[in-house]
Amino acid sequence: MTGAECKGYWAHSRNSEGYPDLLCVHLSKVSERAAEFAWPYGAESEARIAGLLHDVGKYGTLFQRRLQGKEHGIDHWSAGAWEVLRNLNVDGIAAALAIQGHHIGLQAASRDHLSELEPSRCSRSVHPLRLAGPHEEVVARMQADGLSVAAERNTRSLYAGIESASAGMLDVRLLFSALVDADYLETEAHFGGQVQSPSLKLDPEYALSALHSYMRSLQTNSDADERINGARRALFEACCAAGSNPQGLYTLTAPTGSGKTLAMLAFALSHALRHGLRRLVVVLPYLTVIEQTARVYRAVFDGHARLGDYDRYVIEDHSMAGTRRSSVSCDGQLDLDSPRVRSRMLETSTWDAPVIITTSVQFLESLFAHRPGPCRKLHNLARSVVVFDEVQTLPLGLAIPTLATLSRLSEAYGTTIVFSTATQPAFAHLNEHVRCLGGSGWSPSEIVPDHRSFARSSARRIRVEWPCAGHSTWETVAEAMMGHSQALCVVNLKRHATRLFTALHALDQEGCLHLSTNMCPVHRQDVLREVRQRLSLGQPCRLVATQCVEAGVDLDFPYVLRALGPLDSIAQAAGRCNRNGRQSLGLVRIFIPEGEAYPNAAYQRATSVTRAMLQAAPRGELDLHDPDVYERYYAMLYDLSRPDRSKEQLVDAIQRQDFPQVAQLYRVIPGDAVNILVPYDELAFEDLRAATQEGEVGLRWIASARPHAVSIFRPASDDPAYSLISLVTLTGGATSEQWFLCTSREAYDERTGLMMPSTSRCLIA
Repeated sequence: MTGAECKGYWAHSRNSEGYPDLLCVHLSKVSERAAEFAWPYGAESEARIAGLLHDVGKYGTLFQRRLQGKEHGIDHWSAGAWEVLRNLNVDGIAAALAIQGHHIGLQAASRDHLSELEPSRCSRSVHPLRLAGPHEEVVARMQADGLSVAAERNTRSLYAGIESASAGMLDVRLLFSALVDADYLETEAHFGGQVQSPSLKLDPEYALSALHSYMRSLQTNSDADERINGARRALFEACCAAGSNPQGLYTLTAPTGSGKTLAMLAFALSHALRHGLRRLVVVLPYLTVIEQTARVYRAVFDGHARLGDYDRYVIEDHSMAGTRRSSVSCDGQLDLDSPRVRSRMLETSTWDAPVIITTSVQFLESLFAHRPGPCRKLHNLARSVVVFDEVQTLPLGLAIPTLATLSRLSEAYGTTIVFSTATQPAFAHLNEHVRCLGGSGWSPSEIVPDHRSFARSSARRIRVEWPCAGHSTWETVAEAMMGHSQALCVVNLKRHATRLFTALHALDQEGCLHLSTNMCPVHRQDVLREVRQRLSLGQPCRLVATQCVEAGVDLDFPYVLRALGPLDSIAQAAGRCNRNGRQSLGLVRIFIPEGEAYPNAAYQRATSVTRAMLQAAPRGELDLHDPDVYERYYAMLYDLSRPDRSKEQLVDAIQRQDFPQVAQLYRVIPGDAVNILVPYDELAFEDLRAATQEGEVGLRWIASARPHAVSIFRPASDDPAYSLISLVTLTGGATSEQWFLCTSREAYDERTGLMMPSTSRCLIA
């Protein structure tokens, strides 16, 4: 039969070969694929009926005319949502929301909203789109096409209900995820002429063998002190042994430099082997840490043919993921026409790979999203291990909603959650507040019960000097750095970093380096590469940095200065000192800077807790290696910050299960950020700027531009920043709301990055 001879109701228009997508075929395929995706968490029947009914409105005459170009503005989703409610009643709420949301995003789960799906009310209400046809007619045509929901009428929903606020929302999102991913894949198969290539499967037994082999080689060739190697080996072996523990919520508390990156991989693979889990998701706060972690994990799996294509075995999902060499064409642009790249993009968008490495922003905001795109991947979190490294960076105001949702993910979907850090937040103090929001509570177990002994071994690497009184000028700090060939200073604000760097650079330019998020990702990578090279060769290296260098960045300085700040940040900076034990004792000096100021109120509150603890401590000193110190620190911080009373609008939206508002209010990085394309790499900048003038700004351009961009808060209309930037025009002539060009070469310094006018208030601190 030729494309021209196809008869029946259509789901989509003709593809490149002239064939339409028959609606009965599309509904059946989506139904079965959605059931397959939901099977790991026991929602296959619910997903099957959602898939069967998601496009049932397309049986309406008006929608068939729309495919012929004779109509527009047709609602084809409300019919299926109402039909599932009519068949399943309360047990159909999650499926109804998923069906309604597969084009317009998840809406509110309130009774009033759901009642608006009833056809007569929908047609009477202020409705922006017309229904595709009379409801009974649409259902009759579906049945005449050989499809029926009768077999699914005994379906029981996993949905926890409106009363279990955050738990119920996650249940809806997981079902929604299975539906939209199935729908996207079948639609892509129709228009692309191909089905999804088989994904790689996690082979935890063989992967664990590769990890043990890598660990032996690493220990043999390590230039670290044997005490440090012994501590790292002990942590690794303890995590391997803990992999046989039951699934649930865990913490991994170990000092910086103790080998957590490989130890948490050992726990995850051992745990996956013991419980038959499907994948590992590693969540990290910063791009610099992601690049480092991905490099280590790829080194572990590289060369092990049984694991398959190791470049697909470990998938990175973040703004620079498209810049890996295998993804870039000869002209330096992302090669979206390459089948390999398309396959990688699909795996990234669905998290369908054995090991996923992503950012806190990407993971958490997807977990609270309401649009199909970011929710598409969530079903692949079921029966996995999710490790949050450097978890102390989780914004305190988001802690309770986040913990409640993660506890549901663990309890109902067979996902083990691990919080890993040297400075473990005392989130267990929030247990009752988590329960009140609909989670099962937060009472994690420690993976390594004897973690205090690891902390004591780390204490032998450094000596800490705490401030007595008074403030240090930037010139004084610069002179202190000049007293050491290799030194790191971490400050609280980017303007402080610029001040100190200027003072240091005036004394000596050799090996004087700067690192902050005023610099684009490619620039930061280049600086870190030079820092590591200088440290390894024993060359002069004096680095001034903001907090972006602290969490998880593998640097080893003999001398570290840290401006007084939150205790966990001080501990992270100390973790960059004598990391490998090459010195008999490294020195960490805490100072109070002149012009003392902080990025935001939360940061200032945390610093005030540190100051209060110092004032109350014997001899004015705190033991950075004592876990009990952090327990007291976080308890005091929670009493002061009252996370149970913060983000009241967000909590209210969660309790009402208002999906759009929750997505709008849940932001890991507060504020409206925009991207500035900067001229750090002149050739890349010119190519990207030329593309904007030719109107070639789409997905390909954005993927290529992200590594060369700096994020800032959106400037106010009268901000002087607009004298240095201009809006980017998208393909088709529309103006971008998120992308700007830096129009002044002088505004980007090759040493310190983007420099906005002194009166501007748009840079992210």
